[in-house]
Amino acid sequence: MAARLLMETRLMPWLARRLPLPVPIPHVLRQEPLVVRHEMVAGEPLGTFEAAGGRTLGAFLRALHAVDPAEAVRRGVPPPREVLRERAATVKDFGARVIPLLPGDRRDVASALLDAVAALPAHALVHGDLGPEHVLMWDGTVSGVIDFSDAHVGDPALDLAWALHGAPPAFARAVAAEYGAAPELAERALLWHRLGPWHEVTHGLDTGDPDTAGSGLEGILARLPA
Repeated sequence: MAARLLMETRLMPWLARRLPLPVPIPHVLRQEPLVVRHEMVAGEPLGTFEAAGGRTLGAFLRALHAVDPAEAVRRGVPPPREVLRERAATVKDFGARVIPLLPGDRRDVASALLDAVAALPAHALVHGDLGPEHVLMWDGTVSGVIDFSDAHVGDPALDLAWALHGAPPAFARAVAAEYGAAPELAERALLWHRLGPWHEVTHGLDTGDPDTAGSGLEGILARLPA
């Protein structure tokens, strides 16, 4: 946690100048123990999904994914080699612990999803955990994006997973149009969207919470292709 906070103190002041929406800028108040305070970004988690908000978010993501990833790495963001290594370990864990919990007739398509995700690229700075809870709205407009603790150099399609495949259609279409999302990028985003509930399953297994694990399994089956 401390390493992620320190990464944000180096990344966010540089990144904020390159983005069209406000983002939190952390400041170190004390090193030992580490105390960090973030400048407030006004707004509440996104609760309405109008096309105008989708266009604003699409423009934000286009700008985020266009920044120099090498400069982000120099500020402490995990580089592609590390990201791909961690992704491979996660996919292996999913294969070992989650696939055996699925019905036998869904395991092949689930394994194919894991293989496809393992092969995805890692070449752009991404938010890494973008959902409606991290997109803020103020006075009817999108006002900022928060929580960059999972930022890394990865697949830009990850940041589009919810926006294109989990958000209401009008919002999703506006994001795609403003971002300029090609069909191949949208297809990669769908793979990430389908992977989302797998994390819920392993979290439930790790914490001994069968309800969470069961909810995740239901999500996996709902999102897997027939």
